[in-house]
Amino acid sequence: MELLLVRHALPDRVDNTPTGEVADPALSALGLRQAAVLAEWLAGSWPGGPPAEAIDAVYASPMVRALETASPVAERLGCPKVVEGGLAEYDAEEVVYIPVEELRAARDPRWFELVSDEAIPDLADFQARVVVTVEALVAAHSGQRLVLVCHGGVIGAYLAYVLGIQRVLFFEAGYTSISRVLAASTGERSVASMNELAHLRAAGVPLYGDGN
Repeated sequence: MELLLVRHALPDRVDNTPTGEVADPALSALGLRQAAVLAEWLAGSWPGGPPAEAIDAVYASPMVRALETASPVAERLGCPKVVEGGLAEYDAEEVVYIPVEELRAARDPRWFELVSDEAIPDLADFQARVVVTVEALVAAHSGQRLVLVCHGGVIGAYLAYVLGIQRVLFFEAGYTSISRVLAASTGERSVASMNELAHLRAAGVPLYGDGN
């Protein structure tokens, strides 16, 4: 079977420090465009793009940015959208959400924490939760093709497990990027692709900012 691990589209910036409420941002205007393009691409409707993907189900993290990315994909593909709590990001309880490119551009100390995995509390537990969740979906959908709409840390955690890499945040998944894993019923796992972004390039839709 095949897994399509999709990072959510670009969300808004949220700082709930004054209230202490959990930051669970919705997609930005650009993020909504990215999600729509992704849906058309997977449905085979983009001119000059690949044929439609035969998707059996769409699973999504319960976080708003993932749900809003998954909704047009599931609708366009005619698949059920299932919320899976085990696909939530490591920062699910934080009160501030700042897109990583903003942190990088500002040389914010939190960016350096991210690239060294120090931003993830209970790293081993987080990765174990991700792996158990994804492997359970693999077992439940033998021979099928699934889309898992989640987060950069979740994708990194599972790909690091498959590749035998010690670092979880070993690459930066682009917004609405697709990373594919082939999962054999005999237990073998292989990474078929990482960080596919052809749909955004074909549509002329940027990853973030003003055309950057």
